[in-house]
Amino acid sequence: MECKKEKNMTHCSCTYEPCGRKGICCECVQYHLKNRELPGCFFPANAEKTYNRSIEYFVKTYKK
Repeated sequence: MECKKEKNMTHCSCTYEPCGRKGICCECVQYHLKNRELPGCFFPANAEKTYNRSIEYFVKTYKK
């Protein structure tokens, strides 16, 4: 499968600059799930900027 990194980057809302997985969604999702987290693009902008990617924080954010 061909990666569409350039196209993905137009929608990537992750603000963590040193991340080497930006635009490579399959690697990003796999990395975060392995750590019991979700990618930054799953969170609203104000929550994403906290860099708290935990599933618990995700639930708390959307429970409001």
